[in-house]
Amino acid sequence: MRIVIEGATEEFAEKIVALAAQHHAELSVTTVRPGWTVDRAERYLRSLPAGGRRMAEMVVLDGDGYLDADRLRTALGKLNGPSNALTRAVPRGVRKGWWPEGTPAPITPVSNPDNPSWHQNIAYRMDKELVPVFREALTRIAASPQAPGNDQNTEDSA
Repeated sequence: MRIVIEGATEEFAEKIVALAAQHHAELSVTTVRPGWTVDRAERYLRSLPAGGRRMAEMVVLDGDGYLDADRLRTALGKLNGPSNALTRAVPRGVRKGWWPEGTPAPITPVSNPDNPSWHQNIAYRMDKELVPVFREALTRIAASPQAPGNDQNTEDSA
């Protein structure tokens, strides 16, 4: 029998193992933490369509985690498609079991603090501790590119 409990604290996991032991049952608990590893980042990046992946590459490589939206627009044109791809990739990955519920979006928009009613983003950012993780994932992708059509891109289910 296999029982999966997501989002449990380590304290809860210890208690459930102790309870199982009282009933002479064998139980092991695997905790899966939300967050980004190089493997998860690589899967995330490979799942993106070309515009979304290029946007992520630019934020990581060109901006070192922060890139002005005008610079992105100059390179990519309208950002609606690429930014939507980034937004949809995280919940899609949760649904497909690629990463656990609660995994935060690695790239987030930055709004103009002086004009919050204007919804055009002024930049896109990634937490500094994630930049090396995604940089390594991009290095892996560059070292072993998959043939076109073989990416894990699953936009149809977004």
